[in-house]
Amino acid sequence: MIVIADDITGAAEMAGIAHSHGFLVRLVCGCATATNGITVIATDTRSMTEEEAVAETRRIVLPLYLEGDGGRLFFKKTDSALRGHVVAELSALMQATGYQRAVFLPANPSKGRIIRNGIYYIKEVRGQRSEVREVPIHETAFSYDPEFPATTSVMKERFPDAAQKGIIMPDAESTADIRKVIADYDDGKTLFAGAADLFETYIEVRGERLEVREMSESKYYSLTSHLSPLTPKSTLFLCGSTQSQPLDLGIPVTAMPLDIYNGNNDITPWLKEAESLYTQQGSLMITIPHRHRTGKEVAIHLRKMTARLIQHLVEKQQPRQLIIEGGASAFATLQHLGWNELEVVSQLAPGVIKTKAPNGTFVIMKPGSYPWGSLF
Repeated sequence: MIVIADDITGAAEMAGIAHSHGFLVRLVCGCATATNGITVIATDTRSMTEEEAVAETRRIVLPLYLEGDGGRLFFKKTDSALRGHVVAELSALMQATGYQRAVFLPANPSKGRIIRNGIYYIKEVRGQRSEVREVPIHETAFSYDPEFPATTSVMKERFPDAAQKGIIMPDAESTADIRKVIADYDDGKTLFAGAADLFETYIEVRGERLEVREMSESKYYSLTSHLSPLTPKSTLFLCGSTQSQPLDLGIPVTAMPLDIYNGNNDITPWLKEAESLYTQQGSLMITIPHRHRTGKEVAIHLRKMTARLIQHLVEKQQPRQLIIEGGASAFATLQHLGWNELEVVSQLAPGVIKTKAPNGTFVIMKPGSYPWGSLF
């Protein structure tokens, strides 16, 4: 199976799920050749223009389809918060692989993200009584996303050209609903696209066709029994998402200076300050405290600056672990470091994946829209 994901944390999430179910899995950035089991490819197309995203999807997918003589199974990972060039990329993927239609199901019921009557809801704790409420996505923090703001919660309004492109958008409020969708449409001619819950259910249904490694006793690895938990010792931590809420880990923090945030590309003073803190203390958290500017150019600039900073610090002193929150930030950082293929070590929690870089550093990635839970 080939999984195409438009950002690296989404790709890592898929790889972690596949790994926890016992499948042979590879996680790569950009082009790859497929092997046995599941190959998960991060394209970073969410950070591109729509035209660039379509071209990159075709460039990556078509050789894989031809290499497999049309017999490979594809899955398209999409964001559970509806971000990205969804319809354009699905159309390009269908054209490159011969699928006649696509089922697009971004609901993640396990994380309180559901679709009912064509409207996308997110369960949130609100009010003085801390009541759990189903909130339309356009009334959540996702309405402030700098590149793909949620301006409506109606799926047909968010993706008005989906139906004419052969893309079906069903409801789902539970795993049972997802299983029914798969049963209704899994005819060999339909491309499945969606979030983690759809993928996990899909590989459970399709598992007999995939290469499985020797399973561990437990489906999920324990933080206390497998390698080390997330600790501040010898750690670089990048809070690179607009959804990030910096954690108090008792390690030094360096915040992006306002002049760099506002567009100054000379980061030399920041490099020196961060290097001093990191080499003295052995760990460092990097934050982006300013949030008043939006737009793709701003997002690209911020990713580039933080990636350059991390590259500089890793060259000075190799960390035991590099923790990155936010998919686009993670992809930019890995590109700067030249780490294009990662070994999947474990799934620490849903959406939080531990991998190993070529130099031995453990790379832990998490989508910005997911909570850390009890990992710290």
